[in-house]
Amino acid sequence: MAAPKLTRLELQIMETLWAQGDCSIREIQEGFPEKRRPAYTTVQTTVYRLEAKKAVERVKRIGNSDIFAATVSRSAAQRRLVGELLALFGGRIQPVVAHLVHSAKCTPEDLREAQHLLARHAAKEQAGKERS
Repeated sequence: MAAPKLTRLELQIMETLWAQGDCSIREIQEGFPEKRRPAYTTVQTTVYRLEAKKAVERVKRIGNSDIFAATVSRSAAQRRLVGELLALFGGRIQPVVAHLVHSAKCTPEDLREAQHLLARHAAKEQAGKERS
């Protein structure tokens, strides 16, 4: 199942569920920084929307509180976001990478890791060609 499209607030709620595991709506709300914490009813409505999108599910009830769990993984949500971003650039990654490098959002360690991943990908491709 492909990950649903998620809004910024939905992603923040999902981040709490990914980091903390199963949570009540109150626990999710308290996971936000105090200065930027949305109202309880805002979080509740958003969690219900996530449930309708099948990104979360109710796993149990404790007293009057429903407990929710993420049904979409962080990596699936990230793949969806990256796919949408690349679609904005016609599927080309070069403009995105150039922006990351020029804006100093990319550390030397990030670049080394990217080079390592590219080398592993190239080796897999080469091995696949040799088998053909």
